[in-house]
Amino acid sequence: MEEQLAELAAKVAELEAAASVTNTMFAETYYYLTIPLMVIIHAGFLAYEMGASRQKNVLASGIKNILAFAFMMPTFYFFGWWVYWGFPTGITFSEGAMGISGAEYAAFAWPWTESAGPNLDDQATGVFWGAFALFAATTASIFSGAVIERIQVVGFVILAVVLGSFAWVVAAAWGWHADGWLVTQWGVHDFGAAGLVHAVAGFFALGVLINLGPRIGKYNEDGSANHIAGHNMPFTVTGLMLIIVGFWGFLMACVIVPGEGWSWYADKATTIYGTPMTLSSLAFNILMGMSGGIIGAWAIARDPFFMMSGALAGIIATASGLDVYDPSLAFVMGAAGGALLKPCYNFLDKRGIDDAVGAVTVHGTIGLFGLIMFGIWGSGLPAIQGDGVATVSLVGQLVGAVVFFLLGFVPGYVVSWILNALGMLRVAEEAELAGLDLTKVPLQAYPEGIVPSAPAAE
Repeated sequence: MEEQLAELAAKVAELEAAASVTNTMFAETYYYLTIPLMVIIHAGFLAYEMGASRQKNVLASGIKNILAFAFMMPTFYFFGWWVYWGFPTGITFSEGAMGISGAEYAAFAWPWTESAGPNLDDQATGVFWGAFALFAATTASIFSGAVIERIQVVGFVILAVVLGSFAWVVAAAWGWHADGWLVTQWGVHDFGAAGLVHAVAGFFALGVLINLGPRIGKYNEDGSANHIAGHNMPFTVTGLMLIIVGFWGFLMACVIVPGEGWSWYADKATTIYGTPMTLSSLAFNILMGMSGGIIGAWAIARDPFFMMSGALAGIIATASGLDVYDPSLAFVMGAAGGALLKPCYNFLDKRGIDDAVGAVTVHGTIGLFGLIMFGIWGSGLPAIQGDGVATVSLVGQLVGAVVFFLLGFVPGYVVSWILNALGMLRVAEEAELAGLDLTKVPLQAYPEGIVPSAPAAE
């Protein structure tokens, strides 16, 4: 009998070990796959910005987008990742609600540690880092579109690094971390990063645009605005659709899946705050929010550019609560986000803010709208896993909105002001008028020109 029990125990232990390996491999593969999906976001931004540029600036717009992506990887590796883990409780290494200090959190995030490279005993850190690095790159791409056709490449890269490897990372440490002070003290809940990615990037762009100024010819002497059309609207609309495809990977990576050391639960996925959720909630709510955004934007603007921007706005408007929203509410929130686009864009445009692709509105305004509205719809829900923890409230979400706005706008304004004073922000007037492709790249996107359509037969 004892031999049989011992044999049974050995088999159970063997099965548990196999299950543990399977769960860990699943978690590793899951995050690994989110990375190429998020790269599609950048293919979308590339097409989006190049199509929104005039023919003389197409390649220059694409090059700076690719450079932002490239510079983000090493800078996030060397210090962005460490900032996220080191400062959840504020600007010190003090101990948080979970009894862990920032120094302890950051101990494995230094670039010279074993976890920061190939390690057969660590199947989590590399793929999780990769997902976060793509979040960082996304913030830079959001900002990139707003400033096309007149910004210097060096100045742009410096600003992109400040945003993607510092400003956004501080917002994530404070509001997207189970020990973040905005979460533990104010109950901030921003599952899909409407505030801490989108709003931070959008209002960083606003700070830069104030110092960068509008494109030549955008405004008349009486202050009225001219529409500067891109050279290829189908390319732009296709790019926006690719961004939507990539955002499935972005939002997948916001989930903590079951696996060894990965989740608060052994059998279900959670948010980054440890609260339970399912991938089904994402399937329902992304599709409903996206559709609502398209319909809301089209109803107000009757414009294909705003229609597809509405798809993105619909997802961003619902992002904070994608883990808990009812699909009907997600549709309504998405439609509201889409409907807000054109009026909010016009508000900035009439005040001399030349946002070439509407990034401040789509990501900044709608991001804060979604974050704040979740304070109404999600009020009373636990913000993090545990007993007696902070709960979601309108006041808490408003506090988060103010912090995220400041973390975006202030660095964007201050750093761009310094760059402008040093002559590193804007290209020379002669280069802007001639076109950045010829003066800065120097190549033409269409060396043989674009053949105009044949006139209609009489």
